Amino acid sequence: MKVKKTFYLLLLLIVACVPEKKDQDSNFDPESKLKELGIELMIPSDPVANYVNTVQSGNLLFISGKGPLKNDGEYIKGKLGYDLTIDQGYEAARATGINLISTIKSAIGDLKNVKQIIRVNGMVNSASNFTDQPKVINGCSDLLVEVFGDRGKHTRVALGMNSLPMNIAVEIDLILEVENN
Repeated sequence: MKVKKTFYLLLLLIVACVPEKKDQDSNFDPESKLKELGIELMIPSDPVANYVNTVQSGNLLFISGKGPLKNDGEYIKGKLGYDLTIDQGYEAARATGINLISTIKSAIGDLKNVKQIIRVNGMVNSASNFTDQPKVINGCSDLLVEVFGDRGKHTRVALGMNSLPMNIAVEIDLILEVENN
């Protein structure tokens, strides 16, 4: 019985001393992945009211809602199921994802410091009978996984909205965990 207890204590000690696996992928390089995808990040858009782009609490970084801002400074606008197709909505969500990644980079510097995308909250400017909001928000979700790999896998909500500010097609906010500095 004493040998069994000693064995379990030794096993517990070994497990406790094994360092936490920091990199899920030793080749993790989101900036190279962005280049490979032909994506250029932009300067994050300024908030349009009395709030900030990001708030960090401990290792969690909260990103305010962003819209589908294009490189020319214009937003993709319209209502899904009325003005825009699912494919156009998908592209709007992807553009919003680029805006979110730009905001993350601005806040933490090196994108290698992203430990995990935790939550994506997607809002889709939708006609009353439009029910494919998840297919639209996939534009952002797919991009996050393309850029961050397993670290980009996240929980999510995709909601239909009667309207969004400035008639933008989508608005998305997210929560992520950053590495300890």
